Amino acid sequence: MKCYKNFNKLLLASILLISLVLIACSNEASTPVGSSDSPTEKTGASFGTIVAVGDSLTAGYGVEENQAYPALLQERLLQDGYFFRVVNAGISGETSSGTRSRIAWVISALKPEIIILETGANDGLRGIDTSVLEKNLTEIITTIQANEITAILTGMQMPPNFGRNYTKQFAEVYPRVATKKGILLIPFFLKGVAGDRRYNLADGIHPNPDGYRRVVEQIYPYVLETIK
Repeated sequence: MKCYKNFNKLLLASILLISLVLIACSNEASTPVGSSDSPTEKTGASFGTIVAVGDSLTAGYGVEENQAYPALLQERLLQDGYFFRVVNAGISGETSSGTRSRIAWVISALKPEIIILETGANDGLRGIDTSVLEKNLTEIITTIQANEITAILTGMQMPPNFGRNYTKQFAEVYPRVATKKGILLIPFFLKGVAGDRRYNLADGIHPNPDGYRRVVEQIYPYVLETIK
């Protein structure tokens, strides 16, 4: 009888062990082939947040979201082992005044470590006085710095048909603000893209997917300088 009881215990333990193995295998099989966890789940890495603030040039007017520069920048950073999410906070048609009015919300909602600030093109296209642009940029960056966030300012330029005086005054705003606030300046956001049909949509203003890849190539060293 004692041997019989021992046998029953051994049999029960074996059944339990087999059941646990089958359950584990079932859970593994339930994950579809080819599915992938987020990089955070795979590596256990902690992600930082970069927020790209701007107008239609940041939002990616006319292209898919994954073709706009914020998505491409995140892809490049991850490929190179830098664990940052890049959030697209661009709004088409926005002027620097609009950016100034929402920057506090962007900071509160998204809690970034870095903000790439691209704004002012619509100010220029509307012929807004450059002193307004300078005041807005200064206030935006002041708010960013007050929240202990690093800002990168991207310079913008107007085409020559806006007049030599205005285009000169406009272009000079960005380096002056960057120097005054002690932040990194990307001299011209659309360097190598503006005016080149190969890299723009039919409107001649907004980058196409190839144009955005070119934008990322030229701003990438500035981003690395900030995060290293």
